Amino acid sequence: MQQPIPTLTTARIVLRAMRKDDWPSYKQLMSTERARFMGGPFSDVVAWGMFCSDHAQWDLFGCGALMIDDLATGACVGQVGINGGPLFPEWELGWFVYPDYEGKGYAYEAARALLTWAKDVRRLPTLVSYVDADNVRSSALAIRLGAVVDGHAARPAPGDLVYRHYPALSH
Repeated sequence: MQQPIPTLTTARIVLRAMRKDDWPSYKQLMSTERARFMGGPFSDVVAWGMFCSDHAQWDLFGCGALMIDDLATGACVGQVGINGGPLFPEWELGWFVYPDYEGKGYAYEAARALLTWAKDVRRLPTLVSYVDADNVRSSALAIRLGAVVDGHAARPAPGDLVYRHYPALSH
């Protein structure tokens, strides 16, 4: 049975299903040098495919992406998601925050909420985060979330570090 797309709320944010009006900001981020840690920058065509995949994974796999909205302002500040399917060796927790909202704890709060949902509702025994070795900020966030480096895990790109969430449950 497929999981409905959840809406998760914390003290400062709401995680919600993607909407078509999220596309312009997503496209903008993916076309810039900031997307390099995800394999970009990307053309509009490739970014559109990624955007659609982020949403379609809910129907296909029972997990996918959620947009992060600031409760106080209503602004969409980024995205958090659980990726699956043929491009990911394992369930992957990923995140990004738009430039104007970096360094304010949004990614941590969103990732923590989705991590809890994945464990308690979706009952995923483990998740990983694939992080480009040069992405110091995402590595720090994975560690802050309690993940540990798993040097033996499969990875989609040879230079990625794999951070394992719930490491005690995975062995």
